[in-house]
Amino acid sequence: MNGAKTLFIAASLLAVPAQAWAEDATGFRSYSGDRAANSQELPPYLQCVPYARQQSGVQIYGDAHSWWDQAAGRYERGHEPRIGAVMHFPPHRNMRLGHVAAVSRILDSRRVLLRHANWSPINGRRGQIENDVLAVDVSPGNDWSSVRVWYDPIQDLGRTAWPVSGFIYADGAAPADNTKLASAPTAEPVRRETSPEFRNAFADIATEAPISKRARFARADRVKSPAKQHREARRQAARPVKGDAAPTDRIAAAIARYE
Repeated sequence: MNGAKTLFIAASLLAVPAQAWAEDATGFRSYSGDRAANSQELPPYLQCVPYARQQSGVQIYGDAHSWWDQAAGRYERGHEPRIGAVMHFPPHRNMRLGHVAAVSRILDSRRVLLRHANWSPINGRRGQIENDVLAVDVSPGNDWSSVRVWYDPIQDLGRTAWPVSGFIYADGAAPADNTKLASAPTAEPVRRETSPEFRNAFADIATEAPISKRARFARADRVKSPAKQHREARRQAARPVKGDAAPTDRIAAAIARYE
């Protein structure tokens, strides 16, 4: 009698159609079978991949765990959050297919807001969308290699520190590549050349006053800096010239005018 009862129960279980998932091109999943026929299925079940693609503009397809490798050579990858970037989670613990989420806002160096799907069960149902939920970098080096993410059932950050591969930038440019340091405008160089007025002051003196050997040597030396030439001219003017002191006084007076 007991054996017949066991066989009857087993046959009844086999007669119940197994629930199957059907996924359309949008990434939504819904139940098929008797439950769908009776219009008692759950609301559409959204995977994280199509929603991250929609929110970020990153055109990568396939399971979330494959996005990081697929992005190589197509999109710039990095370890700094940026609005519109995709945060990539590799498989970890019971999250066997990985996860992707779009960064919607940066609060500070440790906190960002995410837009993603199929993370928290809401009203007991998975596959739901969550917009602008908190994610906190808990990595020791503040490199976003480990985060805790808002978990709706407890209305708080989840206790798990999830590993993060990094960020995929939709515009193809990492933050470091776009950073340009501000530079001050180049100042006009200070003029070191002797002014024409200074040179012209000696035009009528050069033919009248005898020029010493030392003065001729200084004038021929074109390599000397203007400042050095100016100092030597002052010394030369202060030194008396034999047989003609008057021109020396006139040179000293001309130099004094333009010091």
